[in-house]
Amino acid sequence: MIDTATLATYVLVVMGLMLIPGPAVLLVLARATTGGRSIGFASGLGIATGDLVHTIMATFGLSAILATSALAFSIVKYAGVAYLVYLGLKAITEKSGRLDLPTTRPISAGKAFRQAILAEILNPKTALFFLAFLPQFVHPANGPAILQFAELGIIFVLLSVSYTAVIALAAGSFGRWLQRNPGIGRWQNKVVGAVYVGLGLRLALQDR
Repeated sequence: MIDTATLATYVLVVMGLMLIPGPAVLLVLARATTGGRSIGFASGLGIATGDLVHTIMATFGLSAILATSALAFSIVKYAGVAYLVYLGLKAITEKSGRLDLPTTRPISAGKAFRQAILAEILNPKTALFFLAFLPQFVHPANGPAILQFAELGIIFVLLSVSYTAVIALAAGSFGRWLQRNPGIGRWQNKVVGAVYVGLGLRLALQDR
């Protein structure tokens, strides 16, 4: 069982990252704006389903590495730390413009759901993020690694479903807020980058 402090840190970090508008949020927002709340909900569920697939792959893949070699798992873990720091520095230094909603056409809820699943599963950045992110919160003292990975992944998916549902419900208001704040993209990367770098450095030094 994952200890309360680690779990609380994980939830806060995930919620913080989700609050910053990213591709998944913008897709749900665009779908809800053009097709209504039901289409937005379907897209959010599709994204969460894609995240669940990544969770399953990361859970079994990383657990197999840990079972094979603790050293190999440590290498994967610190490679993940380096990747998070790299993403953070890149986001902080990258010039960014305004956030624009992707152009979408009205489609059925089923098609929106399937398209969102496929888009999320085929996103290599999502796969790399799961491989880099989940190991940072797994500790041998907290029990079997496979159960910890599964718990962290399920929490991520549940938070994703909840947040995208809120976005779909508030699509009109949120969309208008983005339009009134066209410069949000200028600070979005810096906020995300700071979170990545801070998380990476904290976890890299945690066991020392």
